[in-house]
Amino acid sequence: MQSAQSSAILLIVIKALLIVMKSLACDGAVGHFWVPGKREHNGWVADVSARTDLPARTIRYFEDYVPGLTVDCGSFTVDEAQIIEFARQYDPQPFHVDPDAAAKGPFGGIIASGWQTTSLAMRNVVEHYISAESSLGAAGIDEIRWPRPVRPGDRLRVTATVVEARRSQSKPDRGIVKSRTELVNSDGETAMTLLAINFVLARSPAT
Repeated sequence: MQSAQSSAILLIVIKALLIVMKSLACDGAVGHFWVPGKREHNGWVADVSARTDLPARTIRYFEDYVPGLTVDCGSFTVDEAQIIEFARQYDPQPFHVDPDAAAKGPFGGIIASGWQTTSLAMRNVVEHYISAESSLGAAGIDEIRWPRPVRPGDRLRVTATVVEARRSQSKPDRGIVKSRTELVNSDGETAMTLLAINFVLARSPAT
């Protein structure tokens, strides 16, 4: 008898949780993704993934990259050993590879190569902003800036924002999306900004 009652209670709890989850989805709850001023676009509702550094993957096509859309791509850290290892191979300037020389240099210590932080940010963008199902590569980068040095132990949060999106006139099965990627450290300071232009497959061809 008690077992039957427990099972009934469990079913009630599960149903209640499902109702709550459904209501959050319908409200366009903010998780790691939001569309300013919009709750739904072309029948597609905002992602309601949990607020962690590993949000659920969302498949996006050209129609989903609405100007103003911002995606939180999580965060990463980099330690001194990683900084030195990368720089020895790709950017062997003293303030990237030699702690003693770096301490006497313009930054007062070891800092990460801008190319390393850009590469690490790209990994997060690929995992949480670009979709393998629709990505057709990039035309290039309009600009990249490193206004603040990245130091060992810094935690950097990655966001990507759609600046512009337009359908290709010559190839109507795709669109051209310009996005701004930004890295912000735990002090709220911007460590990198980047403007990229990507080709993205459309969910439906233009008519």
